[in-house]
Amino acid sequence: MKLASYPSPNQGARRGGARPDIVLLHYTAMPDTETVLKRLANPEAEVSAHYVISPEGGVWQMVDEAARAWHAGAGRWGGCDDVNSRSIGIEIVNTAVEPFSAPQMRSVEALVAGIMARWAVPPERVLGHSDIAPGRKIDPGPRFDWRRLALQGMAVWSEARGEAADWDRFCQDARVFGYTAEVERDVLLTAFRDRFRPGAKGALEGMDCARMADLAARYPVDAELPQV
Repeated sequence: MKLASYPSPNQGARRGGARPDIVLLHYTAMPDTETVLKRLANPEAEVSAHYVISPEGGVWQMVDEAARAWHAGAGRWGGCDDVNSRSIGIEIVNTAVEPFSAPQMRSVEALVAGIMARWAVPPERVLGHSDIAPGRKIDPGPRFDWRRLALQGMAVWSEARGEAADWDRFCQDARVFGYTAEVERDVLLTAFRDRFRPGAKGALEGMDCARMADLAARYPVDAELPQV
């Protein structure tokens, strides 16, 4: 993959000797790539990402993968509450109202595959910003094709059906899978559906419970992965 360089000063060392074991996907909600790059390189903004991907499929590296970029903010996945120290952040240029382009998705796939190989990141640790911060963040949103990534082993997916609607079971399974941020249950449901049931609305359904139970059974998150 061809990379362009656009260094950002907004970075630091990963805390506690942490290594990245999460790939975190975002959308920018900004209109164009140049605006995104300038903002993520502005010291006053105090935000950054390791990579930016344009709608045309161009990829810019802003922070070395070994360093800690400032993209996740407050959030939690499993026992990890310093997601910046444990993740590699990818900003996908998208205003949140249009589909992700085909060239852009191909670059996402190539970049994610390389990161997973370099850092031994399992597919269940390829996450969206809304997974680690439900309600506070909604990106990469329901238009992002998680199933497409999952079919290539770059994310996880479920098409389980059945089950009765049971909030207690849904929330319990959510924590086992990794949704440990403290949020209201309707906020959790929205974040889950945006990723695993895009377009679903209304009250909790059996399909929500079935899919969450399936994911929890197959991909239970460790309370805290050992650092190596």
